[in-house]
Amino acid sequence: MTNGYDILIIGGGPAGLAAAIAARDAGCASILVVERDCELGGILNQCIHNGFGLITFDEELTGPEYAARFEELARAGGIDFMLDTMVIDISADKVVTAVSRTSGMVRIRAKAIILAMGCRERPRGSLNIPGYRPAGIYSAGTAQRLVNIEGFMPGREVVILGSGDIGLIMARRMTLEGAHVACVAELMPYSGGLKRNIVQCLDDFGIPLLLSHTVVRIEGKKRVEAVIIAEVDGRGKPIPGTETAYPCDTLLLSVGLIPENELSLSAGIGLSPVTRGPVVNEVLETSVEGIFAAGNVLHVHDLVDYVSQEAAAAGRNAAAYARGVLAGSAGAVPLTAEDGIRYTVPQTIDPVRMPEELIVRFRVDNVYEDRSVSVYFDGKRMQHRKRSILAPGEMEQVKLKKGDLVASPDLKEIVFKLEEA
Repeated sequence: MTNGYDILIIGGGPAGLAAAIAARDAGCASILVVERDCELGGILNQCIHNGFGLITFDEELTGPEYAARFEELARAGGIDFMLDTMVIDISADKVVTAVSRTSGMVRIRAKAIILAMGCRERPRGSLNIPGYRPAGIYSAGTAQRLVNIEGFMPGREVVILGSGDIGLIMARRMTLEGAHVACVAELMPYSGGLKRNIVQCLDDFGIPLLLSHTVVRIEGKKRVEAVIIAEVDGRGKPIPGTETAYPCDTLLLSVGLIPENELSLSAGIGLSPVTRGPVVNEVLETSVEGIFAAGNVLHVHDLVDYVSQEAAAAGRNAAAYARGVLAGSAGAVPLTAEDGIRYTVPQTIDPVRMPEELIVRFRVDNVYEDRSVSVYFDGKRMQHRKRSILAPGEMEQVKLKKGDLVASPDLKEIVFKLEEA
């Protein structure tokens, strides 16, 4: 057992770094960040495109530049790091077990823990696509690392399944490196990525986006030779007679991200069936006292600036807990998502210890035009804000004011829903 820390953060990506800096600024000096990679920055290190930092730094940065700024602030603040170290267990009494090549197995006790492990890509095995297992099938993130870091081109004739942001960005990247991207096929009737990425990565390069289409067969034994794409009905089932063959040597999969929560499960933390991340309260504390979560391990974000904001809040709250100044919960009001809203983060709020303004983030379950986002306190409508368009690929947010909740002392439920504008 090593000397304990006030705060131990698992993950040295954008969430972990932002949480560490915020905790230090909140007066916590004993902070350790454990990262399984050999360098800090997480997934940002392979995201060499620009578009990061517009909210945080009011300028456009690449992923490595954005990560480097946070790393510089963290190292200047005297925060400790353990790199190339894998956390394998978290106990309910906040003892972290980790292993590394240099230190072997270590056990570290902490007053508070912040989960910032990020997310992983959904693999081919979860898709049940018929065919052999030929070379040439990659997740979009793997292809991104091969091209941007390893300097290796996965293929020259490319089809992309799924229109998440990584898939859209890789459509542009592969084109810029000389590959031909035949199309991006999307099972849903809407894209899962940001509108700006659809325009900048597909429209600007003449790459077709096939909505309500999916890959029904992969041809080729040793190497991908072609994929068969078919249109799907309203239930996502392929429509016979709509199949089209696309010759290619590479298939990239951008079919969703899953929060990395095996460690959360081992610690007994309750997970949301919708986000697959921890259920958290107004201070981003999980169901296990003293363990906080932020970033893509909590729910998948579309902007890293939002990850940094959320992680900073988790860092400040964890610092308050470690110093023994975080007020105990006096009772939780549940947040309910209805009528077009899939989930909210957080899922519960204690009006007494929430900040003066609390950001509640959520996603919708379909594309909606001319709708209003409404918030109800026990059936009384408190907010009703019109939006011209809402899409699943764009994270939304609403601000709740502490004064409004405190003014309703017997509040039993807060409901978020979409209504006609």
